[in-house]
Amino acid sequence: MPINAATHDGPFHADDVLAFALVRSFVDPDATIVRTRDPLKLAAADLVFDVGGTYDPATQRFDHHQASYAGPLSSAGMVLAWLEATGKVAPPLSAFLRDSMVAYVDDVDNGRVAPKAGVPCFPKLVDAYNQPAETHAEYDAAFLSAVAMAHGVVQGLQAEHRSIQEARRIIDDAMMAARADGRRVLFLDGYVRWKPAYFELGGAEHPTDFVTFPATDGSWRIVAIPPELGSFAQKVSLPEAWAGLTDAALEAVTGIPGSVFCHKNRFIAVFKTRAGAVRALEENGLMR
Repeated sequence: MPINAATHDGPFHADDVLAFALVRSFVDPDATIVRTRDPLKLAAADLVFDVGGTYDPATQRFDHHQASYAGPLSSAGMVLAWLEATGKVAPPLSAFLRDSMVAYVDDVDNGRVAPKAGVPCFPKLVDAYNQPAETHAEYDAAFLSAVAMAHGVVQGLQAEHRSIQEARRIIDDAMMAARADGRRVLFLDGYVRWKPAYFELGGAEHPTDFVTFPATDGSWRIVAIPPELGSFAQKVSLPEAWAGLTDAALEAVTGIPGSVFCHKNRFIAVFKTRAGAVRALEENGLMR
């Protein structure tokens, strides 16, 4: 039997939408919802959030409005904490979801943070689903539409977390190989989200200055590594003579057939082949 969840009826907010999206993502994709304030219907539900006046994870009650609760969580944060405590979400993923989305929803719902004007943040997107509704039935339908949107976001964050974990393994191996070989270049067999893992693993102090990897079109890219995550600077820039050149003009300077492009700010260059990228690095003293 699907889990029968309950929350309040009428207009909804980001926290109750996200709470139910988390339930459907990690507990039961077929979970049903009753939107009501009827105490008898709330008592009959398997799980209740954002209504009911009780915070008791043991009985799956997750309300934060009552005077007896003075903590920082909204119903979304409460449900995520329960999912982690019961082993339904591993701690690293829970932390990632909290940092990426849930803590902000908690802060907005509890009045600690106000969404910025003109910025389409998650709470504002959720509230947009409220706007066409006028009846309880319309709010119920709009709630489910907002939950579907939130569920997609949660799935996307799960995928991002998996890719970050995989990137960490790949980048760790590449950093160790580069250090062992005395190279200033990380070689990757395919593109991964390398920057977060690189700097998490001590990249700011690592002797590498460049990373090279294949693009989806088969070309190879050389990217200058920034000194820190989020910086637009480079530890070492690509050669000044390459700046802003493309195709034949770049080939004339590099002497390498298949030279395609170098950004004018010298943080990325593209070559048609791996051999071309390696030759460019070696002949310009960038490899070691």
